[in-house]
Amino acid sequence: MIPPVPPRTTSGHLLWRGRVAARAANLADIRRAVAGALEGLPAGPDWRHDLVLAVDEACQNIVRHAYGGKETGDIVIEMAWKDDTVIVTLVDFADPVDPHCLVIRDPAEVRPGGLGLHLIREVTDRAEFLSPPAGAGNLLRLIKRFDREGG
Repeated sequence: MIPPVPPRTTSGHLLWRGRVAARAANLADIRRAVAGALEGLPAGPDWRHDLVLAVDEACQNIVRHAYGGKETGDIVIEMAWKDDTVIVTLVDFADPVDPHCLVIRDPAEVRPGGLGLHLIREVTDRAEFLSPPAGAGNLLRLIKRFDREGG
């Protein structure tokens, strides 16, 4: 049974909302949709690229870790613009994750993988796990402020 789409999780002007199967093959489509939603904002290309990168990393983590690479679930992505800030929420329907157990490894450690959370936190102003809506497993909220002077 497909879980229902949760109600909106952000306030402000809705830029984009979509429900996507949590598959690696869909990551490019997600990146394009996120980039397209950001096009009309008064932000430079580097700012937009950073947010696309953060959403992509979060989606990769959901696909690989929350769903364990099994093509069994969806991701609901919502993007809103409010007070010079973009708020992105990502909701999955996997087993809940304990955010306190997530390890952000030292980027100086040279080995593949494990830098997604570090990268997300570096390119956003805030990344936080919140209580998900009923029927969902996890809710990650990313916040990125736009500085009109510096972009």
